[in-house]
Amino acid sequence: MGGVKVTMEVGTDGVAVITIFNPPVNALAIPIIAGLKDRWTEATTRNDVKAIVLTGNGGRFSGGFDINVFQKVHGTGDISQMPDVSVDLVVNTMEDGKKPAVAAIEGLALGGGLELALGCHARIAAPRAQLGLPELSLGVMPGFGGTQRLPRLIGLSKAVEMMMTSKPLMSEEGKKLGLIDAIVPSSELLKVSRQWALDIAERRKPWMRSLHKTDKIGSLPDAREVLKVAREQVKQTAKNMPQHLACIDVIEEGIIHGGYSGVLKEAKVFKDLVLSDTSKGLVHVFFAQRATSKVPNVTDIGLKPRTVKKVAVIGGGLMGSGIATALALSNTFVVLKEITSEYLQKGMKAIEETYGDVSYMTANVSGLVTRKKLPQDKADKALSMVKGALDYSDFKDVDMVIEAVIENVSLKQKIFSEIEKLCPPHCILATNTSTIDLNIIGENTISKDRIIGAHFFSPAHIMPLLEIVRTEKTSAQAILDLMVVGKAIKKVPVVVGNCTGFAVNRTFFPYSQGAHVLVNLGVDVYRIDAQITSFGLPMGPFQLQDLTGYGVAVAVGKEFGSAFSDRIFKSPLIDLLIKSGRNGKNNGKGYYIYEKGRKPRPDFSVLPIIEESRRLTNIMPGGKPISVTDQEIVEMILFPVVNEACRVLDEGIVVRASDLDVASVLGMSFPSYRGGIVFWADTVGAGYIYRSLKKWSELYGNFFKPSRFLEERATKGIPLSAPASTSSASRSRM
Repeated sequence: MGGVKVTMEVGTDGVAVITIFNPPVNALAIPIIAGLKDRWTEATTRNDVKAIVLTGNGGRFSGGFDINVFQKVHGTGDISQMPDVSVDLVVNTMEDGKKPAVAAIEGLALGGGLELALGCHARIAAPRAQLGLPELSLGVMPGFGGTQRLPRLIGLSKAVEMMMTSKPLMSEEGKKLGLIDAIVPSSELLKVSRQWALDIAERRKPWMRSLHKTDKIGSLPDAREVLKVAREQVKQTAKNMPQHLACIDVIEEGIIHGGYSGVLKEAKVFKDLVLSDTSKGLVHVFFAQRATSKVPNVTDIGLKPRTVKKVAVIGGGLMGSGIATALALSNTFVVLKEITSEYLQKGMKAIEETYGDVSYMTANVSGLVTRKKLPQDKADKALSMVKGALDYSDFKDVDMVIEAVIENVSLKQKIFSEIEKLCPPHCILATNTSTIDLNIIGENTISKDRIIGAHFFSPAHIMPLLEIVRTEKTSAQAILDLMVVGKAIKKVPVVVGNCTGFAVNRTFFPYSQGAHVLVNLGVDVYRIDAQITSFGLPMGPFQLQDLTGYGVAVAVGKEFGSAFSDRIFKSPLIDLLIKSGRNGKNNGKGYYIYEKGRKPRPDFSVLPIIEESRRLTNIMPGGKPISVTDQEIVEMILFPVVNEACRVLDEGIVVRASDLDVASVLGMSFPSYRGGIVFWADTVGAGYIYRSLKKWSELYGNFFKPSRFLEERATKGIPLSAPASTSSASRSRM
């Protein structure tokens, strides 16, 4: 903690400059908060100090409250570890202090950092400084007075939008809104801030306490209307999360009863939210995501990543064009190889224009320009980085090849044999297979240390997860290089072991199967989808099946069927749907009807096909549909997923349980506020999950049979996320 301090220097002009030191972002750790109180008290009592300037060291004001404190509170349940910053420091010491204070903001002022600045009597910023209150994204809300002061400075509507979306704005916009008093070059920031503070002290500039401002709030009826609209919006966009509505309630308290009342309510509700399951889940995912970059025997052995300048992508379909787009946008030269000029043209066009339907997929490069996510000059640069090819002649100097062809074992084996001979000896040989064992793909190659899985999720240039699959022979260097490439293309790389389906698809293969068990037991398809979306996934298993296409379901089902034949459920439903001429979204007819410009709606003409499936499986007890609660529907679909996650943990397929949490959130859109699949399971309790699965396995068969790992954890009362014993025979996978 040597570098963590708050200093104070008093100049001959009578201005005390108080500086926060806590690299890299000057987080407000407990010692910093204590230091601020001490320095401020000293400045207030010293006769040679006329005014105060608050700033951060190293070109950053402050990135906000130290999130490690939340983690400690979650671990102990002891809320007394949270310091009283809002009333004790920001109101009593800073805002109501006897000497004026100016915040000199550079780089960023986020969360608690911005709230400290709001407690000062003026704010001077350098150009392009980031200002925001992103607390809701961690399951809490601004807790140092931000809910009260921000609306009073920039107006209620904009302040609510900033808090609800957690999106920052730049100091230039802040100046227009009234959040920032002046923007000056970094080189003059301290000089101008000092003079501004003296001008307030000598009454040449207003001594403004933002908590007491009311002119930007508007009339009470208008304010209530803004908050009513906000409440309606978050009920749609932030289901199952308490922090958004709680934040709006606290803002309203201050508007009706005054800023100080609002601050008191904010402090109380903030502490309640810190202890909520939502905050525990979101904070867990925050730290879990950072932990993925630490891989034993890869990132800790002093290896230096090699530069990957040129990558060849084989296959220009949905995945290949998406991967090529992601690489080109990060300034990597790409060779896109196809087998015919027609396919190549389609692949290149997909990169340039769009693929699929914008509502789910997204326009590639031109779509990013249209939606103002990418300037035209950067788009032109990205497109110039991609070269099409019909043979391997451009492969002689590539640093990496990513194969993204259809899931056909012999085709993939043939490609790997060819590229091994043609590419340079340092070239990484990667496959984007989603299920096939890498040892089978690389069976006919010699350079098994260079073979690795680069499993992107669709659409590849949008979805944030990159599953990096290693075999027992993949070199640490190849893994490290792919991790660096992953980060360069703005993905979160998670390193996993090799098996059918790897970590994510393997863990979630029971997801659609559980849904098919329920349907064949007589439960309504649309009720199942509704309960899963209500739980927090973006869509239910049947709409997802419609979206990905039935061909994928059949192909993947075969892979898992042969790998895990002891615990699969064979449903005839997909085959019956295909026979009846349905192919989901691809041809507009599946469980739902798909029409351009309209939301999918249930297609009740599918019900006789479902009845036929039920007749063939014949698993309804006494031939009658089972009676289940909404909660049981969710549990009968997700507990088998937890059960498979237990096997993945037991076999050492992931480095740590939290990696599987991150992968489930980023790869399968499992709700982040539930903390990921393993974290959520621990919240529910291993014992309850085990007993439920055991009961269902006795009623409905082996699909629900609890794994040995789950049984052991449930019996001994050990959390599923606790590290597995290193004696496991399969630990060598990682």
